[in-house]
Amino acid sequence: MNRHFRQFAVLCATAFSLSAHAQLSIEVTGAGATRIPVTIADFGGEPGAARAITTVIRGDLERSGMFKLVEQAQSPLTEATSIDFNAVRSRGADAIAAGSIGATADGRHEARFRLHDTNKQSQLAGAAFVTSTSLLRAAGHRIADVIYEKLIGEPGIFSTRIAYVVKAGVGRFELQIADADGQNAQAALISKEPIISPVWSPDGGRLAYVSFENKKPVIYVHSLATGKRTVVANFKGSNSAPAWAPDGRRLAVVLTKNGGSQIFLINADGSGVTRLTTSGSIDTEPQFSPDGQTVFFTSDRGGSPQIYRVSVSGGNTQRVTFEGTYNVTPRLSPDGKSMAFISRRDGGFRLAVMDLASRQTQILTDSQKDESPSFAPNGRMILIATEIGGRGVLSAVSVDGRIKQRLSVAAGDVREPAWGPYQK
Repeated sequence: MNRHFRQFAVLCATAFSLSAHAQLSIEVTGAGATRIPVTIADFGGEPGAARAITTVIRGDLERSGMFKLVEQAQSPLTEATSIDFNAVRSRGADAIAAGSIGATADGRHEARFRLHDTNKQSQLAGAAFVTSTSLLRAAGHRIADVIYEKLIGEPGIFSTRIAYVVKAGVGRFELQIADADGQNAQAALISKEPIISPVWSPDGGRLAYVSFENKKPVIYVHSLATGKRTVVANFKGSNSAPAWAPDGRRLAVVLTKNGGSQIFLINADGSGVTRLTTSGSIDTEPQFSPDGQTVFFTSDRGGSPQIYRVSVSGGNTQRVTFEGTYNVTPRLSPDGKSMAFISRRDGGFRLAVMDLASRQTQILTDSQKDESPSFAPNGRMILIATEIGGRGVLSAVSVDGRIKQRLSVAAGDVREPAWGPYQK
């Protein structure tokens, strides 16, 4: 059975670490149909800090595929500089951002910026962020988020985080957490055995995953702030495929304690186990709808793996996918209007997205071994694992298929991505 539909994947946690590890590198291989021309001026203030934060902002906007960066004529510009709008507009920029980095009384940094519309010659946004030297990149991401939202009309995702698993040599697997641009990677978990199925809690403070450290699959919830782990499911047989409910209070999991692989609901502390599906087939890969009222899942009850849904209160199931003979791993968009999944087409396993109202489906990739789709919190991008040359890499694809990014680690096999929620 293909790994997209396998139930019994395992891991063994052996150590915890917060040390930095290999960074993801990102290659943009596509762009939006229309990119907004914008100038990000060199920030003023302390040169090293100013250069660092400007680089982050430019990098975020450029990698998004939504912006065309226009060089500035004057350098640097601060938030207090009087902008020569005619000069900026003559170079083709519809907007310009300028700012500075200054020191605060307690020794930290204050990053200030303003965003201007060059055509209307008016200010669109302005903000100040107090940060430390070690968190300058975070301030840059926050500024990029503001610029993105003002110019695109939806929240930016540059301040979010991603989780993924790296196989780094023989017998070493790392569950890593990084910024959305692949930088600032840290290992939350180091294992001698494979790690799979990490999923973010809705508040971004916890990860649920499966561990085989007791020689069987056990589901844990891991607090990222404290490193404390809680056993959520350790029943007879396999405990796998955790998925958070939108309220963060419970999970859908797959258990074989009664024989076959079926979906159960369980509180995040391991209490209150209730069975959700009852069939003689394999039911797996649960995913809550954004309103928490429905669970989508994969099942072979119809003879081949397809996607179904059922109310959290139980009852009859409904088949969702009909096109093709193999559709697995349902993942709902944040607004609940579309569903990403993996579909077997032309001999390959490819990322697809379905409009749930019209049932129209679009294949977004032409690769052969896509898996583990995960929506960005604004719903615009989908993160997946794929295989190129026998090596796992991550890819991010826009929901219209136009913008594509490839993320990889120089000396690692990267799998099991999960895009985290907005930072509180």
